[in-house]
Amino acid sequence: MFKKILLSTVALAAMSGAALAADLPTTKGPPIYSPPPPIFTWTGVYIGGQVGYEWGRAYTTAFGVPVSAYTPDGIVGGGHVGYDYQIGTFVLGIEGDANGASYRGGDGINASKEPLDGSVRGRLGYAWDRALLYATGGVAFGDFNNSDIAGDSVWNTRLGWTAGAGVEYALDNNWSLRAEYRYTDFGRYYFTGNVTGTPYSTHQYDNRVQAGFSYKFDMMGAPVVSKY
Repeated sequence: MFKKILLSTVALAAMSGAALAADLPTTKGPPIYSPPPPIFTWTGVYIGGQVGYEWGRAYTTAFGVPVSAYTPDGIVGGGHVGYDYQIGTFVLGIEGDANGASYRGGDGINASKEPLDGSVRGRLGYAWDRALLYATGGVAFGDFNNSDIAGDSVWNTRLGWTAGAGVEYALDNNWSLRAEYRYTDFGRYYFTGNVTGTPYSTHQYDNRVQAGFSYKFDMMGAPVVSKY
């Protein structure tokens, strides 16, 4: 009997000690809160730069008769600025660029060079998270110098159209890399030589491949997603 009473007393004391220990203050701090990571989005204003290779074709007539055809080429590089807006997996945007170029060529009879060009284009893309495949197209402008063997030299600023496609990959929420191809057609334009008075017409078009980078600004703050 005495043994049962002793065992019961010990068990009761152990249970009381455990309950008392649970009520004692703890030195552990509150759990550390880790903010959820931001969701990546292509939405935002961005700026960047590009460099590439440009090659094309020029056809020239004098008095309506074809007189020369040649293939200018050169290095092209410059900067761009734009805005993208992402809706689900689709990305809509607008972009403008300006470039300097060593683009030039001739055939000994006529020659041309295009030291400056630019464009204002729309962009339509499909995004796989940080990868974006896009098409682009819009208005192009070019500053051309045309010359001939007689010493004529005339500057022309031309408007045309441009279209192409590219792929872009975001390294993080701000920096991205891109590769792009574009075709540009400046149409046929007419001018008169300032030495001989010869009436010329020239049709210029070019291709370009270029690589570039962009930095996107987090103007409104990136959206976040909770993790459980």
